[in-house]
Amino acid sequence: MTTPLRVLVHGGGIGGLTLATALARRGHHVQVAEVRDRLEALGVGIIQPSNALHVMREIGVLAECLAVGFEWEVLTICDPAGATLARIPQPRMGDAPSNNGIPRPALARVLADAATAAGAVVRFGTTIESVKDDGEGVDVTLGDGHADRYDLVVGFDGIGSPLRRHLYGQRYLPEYTGFANWRVTLPRSPEVQGVVMSTGNLRAKALLTPISDDLMYLGSVFAEAEDFRPDPERAHEQLRERLDGFGGPIAEALAQVTDPSAVVYSRISQVTVEDPWHVGRIALAGDAAHASTPHLAQGAAMAVEDALVLAQSLDAADDVPAALAAWEERRRPRAMWVQAMSRAILKQETGTPTTPEEDELLKIGIPGAAHVLVKPY
Repeated sequence: MTTPLRVLVHGGGIGGLTLATALARRGHHVQVAEVRDRLEALGVGIIQPSNALHVMREIGVLAECLAVGFEWEVLTICDPAGATLARIPQPRMGDAPSNNGIPRPALARVLADAATAAGAVVRFGTTIESVKDDGEGVDVTLGDGHADRYDLVVGFDGIGSPLRRHLYGQRYLPEYTGFANWRVTLPRSPEVQGVVMSTGNLRAKALLTPISDDLMYLGSVFAEAEDFRPDPERAHEQLRERLDGFGGPIAEALAQVTDPSAVVYSRISQVTVEDPWHVGRIALAGDAAHASTPHLAQGAAMAVEDALVLAQSLDAADDVPAALAAWEERRRPRAMWVQAMSRAILKQETGTPTTPEEDELLKIGIPGAAHVLVKPY
């Protein structure tokens, strides 16, 4: 498609800013509607596996991501006492690095700078108020009163996506898995040169992930009641209680957790939009369409892949509907495989009964899954 398009990206997170950058660099006119007052990110850090780093290269920010993160190549598996069981080299996609741990705020800054430098315009503190697709374009009114007409509207607006509710009402609400993620940022121990995973205890696994030269995070997943929330005064103690029995590097990291406000708690939910991810000229992407559990470290990677493939599909197609159809045909099988595999690993690691279909997926194992995911998308 050679004619520049007018595109509204609903959501200025990792996927939305990646799409805004990819499209603006191609000459399209891109606006981003972001409900927050600034482009920033809360929380700890994430892993950018090789397929995500390949996308970062394609939008011109790989060097910036590596500069503020921590590149690593080997996954270390330990028993609960901290003894090393295995060291597993991680695969690469092409010549992209194997993995990069990065603080979420740092990644948000990199992507925000790239999107604005490419020419995307960000509207802060607003969200979609109304949207009407007449087949030739989409009329949108935002909550701040701004109204405009677009050739394409894309919802990278997260697991609670307002745009998904516009398309499908209450049909695809987040499904709580019964598990939650506990994470806390700490000074990086010198021996943590890649992810260190301590496993073998069915109550939990724990891992240390380097996210910069100076920082790492401790993370663990536990079964939690849906209405549970950590005690603001003793969240650090509750985390220690859950990881009681772990030794070695996990215990050393836990000893540093003294501030309850530093503990980040998030329930693990899943969304599976079984209907088309696009209706007319409106599309859902990333967590809005296919939110997964974190057990393959592929949530953000799937979002940025969605963004790049959508930009490529618009390059190749004659019109927007054809581009969206081609995009979803490429993306749905891969994203759904990641979601199913990640959920199966969650069940396996926590002793939850699995289905026969999940048992088949688990035969490939995490190393096998990593090799699948560095093949071209």
